[in-house]
Amino acid sequence: MALQLSTAVRNAALDSFETTVGVSPILKIKSGTVPATCATADAGTVLATLSLPSDFMAAASGGVKAKSGIWEDASADATGTAAHFRVYATDGTTCHAQGTVTVTGGGGDMTVNNTSIAATQPFTITTFSFTCGNA
Repeated sequence: MALQLSTAVRNAALDSFETTVGVSPILKIKSGTVPATCATADAGTVLATLSLPSDFMAAASGGVKAKSGIWEDASADATGTAAHFRVYATDGTTCHAQGTVTVTGGGGDMTVNNTSIAATQPFTITTFSFTCGNA
């Protein structure tokens, strides 16, 4: 039998993510291959840098945690194809989460309506969530 966790335990684990990352984290959308781990050095070109709101995730519910507030870069940093993201503490250097970026329906950890980013264009994440396993 596989390990199972109650919804309350999964919600608590998800809510600890936001507590650990801290207020006002930085989300960077990058080109290239996602690094092997969060501890691995950055890779790719930074295409967009988003300063997330201080309460950037809603309270977990049903084992799922979803974005809260506006996640936007009013002027993208560079031109390229979004391939991965990294979430950093406010210092912009301590990586706490990373994953792939694809167009909606592409199966990435984060999906966007267009992975082609042009320098200076606005870039917004409209939806993002993640689920705690072991349900």
